[in-house]
Amino acid sequence: MFGTLQAGNNTQHLWMIAAGLGVGFLAVTGLVVFLMRKSFQSRREEQKEEFKTSGPGTENPSAFMAASMQGVIQQLRVQEKELERLHRIERERAEQTERLSEEVTRNMPAGLLVVNATGIISSSNPAAEQALGIRGLGFRRYSEALGASSGMSRLIAECLADGTIFRREQVEHIPPAGDTRHLGVTISPIRRGEGKISGAICLLTDLTELAALQQRMQLKENLAALGELSAGIAHEFKNALATISGYAQMIRSESSEAEALDYAERILEQTRNITHVVTEFLKYARPLEIPDERVALQTVVERVVAEVRETMPQVKIRWEGTFGDAGGDEGLLRQALLNLTRNAAEACALAEGGGRVAVCGEIVHGEETGVQRIRVTDNGPGIPANVAPKLFRPFFTTKAKGTGLGLAVVQKIIVQHGGQVEVRNRTEGGAEFIITLPLPRSVPEAVESKQTSI
Repeated sequence: MFGTLQAGNNTQHLWMIAAGLGVGFLAVTGLVVFLMRKSFQSRREEQKEEFKTSGPGTENPSAFMAASMQGVIQQLRVQEKELERLHRIERERAEQTERLSEEVTRNMPAGLLVVNATGIISSSNPAAEQALGIRGLGFRRYSEALGASSGMSRLIAECLADGTIFRREQVEHIPPAGDTRHLGVTISPIRRGEGKISGAICLLTDLTELAALQQRMQLKENLAALGELSAGIAHEFKNALATISGYAQMIRSESSEAEALDYAERILEQTRNITHVVTEFLKYARPLEIPDERVALQTVVERVVAEVRETMPQVKIRWEGTFGDAGGDEGLLRQALLNLTRNAAEACALAEGGGRVAVCGEIVHGEETGVQRIRVTDNGPGIPANVAPKLFRPFFTTKAKGTGLGLAVVQKIIVQHGGQVEVRNRTEGGAEFIITLPLPRSVPEAVESKQTSI
């Protein structure tokens, strides 16, 4: 029984321990739950504060959706601003490239023409307008601006039609002013990939001065060769003519028959004519020695005008403009101007209302030196188109008693002085001869330095 009581007491004691442990566990559990709840509440308060600053919480779906959409819109606006910035940078870069391209095109020394597939000039630069002598080429049909039958129009048409490339071609171009120009042309088609031709690009170079220089050099060489060849022939001619003239004079002095005297007089007249032609030809063929002297052109022109005015008073002759000093021979330059002025007076002597001749001077300043232009104009009938290319050929003349050496001698004198002579018909009627002479370079005067003695 004692053992039973003891066992019961142990059991009761165990239950009491278990109960105590259970109460402690519950207390600990309650404390943990309380602390966790406090932590959750603190965290929730923090989230509420965050939601208050950032936007509505998930407990309000409409507000959350509105806030989300507003965030997306805000991001799109940021991206739009960035795209606008990039687009502005690209536009500025494109505008800068376009400006650079325009500046390069505008300042190119070579002329540039761009013709589209329809034949319209879509682009041109100032050098092209200067080379062609035409202003306002843009947005005009090339055949209209350049002339339907011109060499330039023919090359452009062939390039647009067949894609033919022309490299360093030389063509003649006549601008509205009427002066013939020599142009160097390179034309190539514009293609988009391997597709059809969408236009043509033309590069132009004015070769007029170069062609004139080559012509003058060729003329000098021809004159030198002709002088060597003709000197001996002319000498033999003059000897033979002197012999014929001597015998004719003997016949005239010794014979008393009228018929013989008439024949002798005719022989003498023909020998004098032939001697004059040979003498003039020698003047043309003989090499000229040009001294290095300054010639006052105004004085020369005044003397020439006065001389022609005295011999042909029925023609009104005047001079005007500016004349400088040219380097060369005064006698030769006077002879050239006299020939041109006399020819002009003879050409207009029978003009209606009276003949009028003008000798006009103009000084054109260049980058390094200037040139003197002298224009001899008249109001005569002008020069036929088939005659103009032959005017300066030796022995070509339109006068009944002319030798055909006057203008040839003029050209030789001017070329030997480093210039050139041109001829054209005036739009108001009559002809115009243009002499161009280089002006001598101005040499700065030496300044004597004076040292002060101490």
